[in-house]
Amino acid sequence: MKTRLKLKIMTGFFLLASLLLIAGAISISEFTKLSKSVNSLIEDNYKTINAAQAMLESLEREDSGILMLMLGQWEEGRIIIESADSSFMLALNIAEGNQTEKDEDIYVAAIKESYSKYRDKWKKPIVNTEKEGNIDWYRNNIHKAFLETKHNVTNLMNLNQESMHAEAYDLKEESRRAIMPGIVAIIAAFIFSILLNFFISKYIISPIGNLSEAIKEYNPGQANISVVKSSDELKKLESEINAFLERLIRDSRK
Repeated sequence: MKTRLKLKIMTGFFLLASLLLIAGAISISEFTKLSKSVNSLIEDNYKTINAAQAMLESLEREDSGILMLMLGQWEEGRIIIESADSSFMLALNIAEGNQTEKDEDIYVAAIKESYSKYRDKWKKPIVNTEKEGNIDWYRNNIHKAFLETKHNVTNLMNLNQESMHAEAYDLKEESRRAIMPGIVAIIAAFIFSILLNFFISKYIISPIGNLSEAIKEYNPGQANISVVKSSDELKKLESEINAFLERLIRDSRK
């Protein structure tokens, strides 16, 4: 009996806290999943896209180096080509070790094959041969192999970009799902707070106010005060007040 009123109040706040705790746990879980998805997106697609971009830049530098060789500038041309070749192979190894999309191995294999053919063409001497200054040879051999390799690298980049766009859309949906529990919790907590305030006012504040008014209006000789409808501590307080008033009346009659 003594703890019934306290239990009512504590139960209300416990339910409110539980509601917020559950909503918070759901939101944390959803945001954790979202964080993992973002990391996966960066680790998988963006890593390969960067590697493909590096390969394209290396191809352009190699092409410039080949043109330098065709102009008879052997030393400068070889420095450019060898540096670009090293960069290309490094990026290709990254892409090959980060195959996460369907048929991505086919795209990587196509790059390796076309680049190998392209590489074989400029590996052979150009300076001081009939190839030097031969635009037709460049156009029909080097440039053709260059475009084929570039096309294959671009295909690999497009594959990962399309996948990244699709995953970005999924992330948008996941973020929406992560936000919803918080929104629901806020609305539910607001409604529950109104209900809790209503019940506290009805079962605690109002009875106390009624009891206070009854004490002010009490006249000796009238029936006992009976304004509390519940059977909790407030009813006990009402009984104690009635007992106290009866003692006062008895004492006053002596």
